[in-house]
Amino acid sequence: MPVTPAVAVVLTASERHRLKKMAYGHKTPHQARQRATILLLAARGCPNARIAAQTRMHVDTVRTWRGRFAAGGLPALSDRRRSGRPPSFTPL
Repeated sequence: MPVTPAVAVVLTASERHRLKKMAYGHKTPHQARQRATILLLAARGCPNARIAAQTRMHVDTVRTWRGRFAAGGLPALSDRRRSGRPPSFTPL
């Protein structure tokens, strides 16, 4: 089975700054912090397997976020809308 090469991640200065704030911010949600860390390591040229080992995530997760960023930039890092039952309680 042929292995597809990893998507190259090239960051602008403003994207790098925002990702660093997300990755190292104390009030950043855990998932956003993980995604930012993946992209910062990918921008350094690390392969997916090494990023997965460093972040203790699955290679498929790394590949997914790397691909989503390549396709849609920083806005693509947010969670997609999910189907399902609407919430029955309003958040406080």
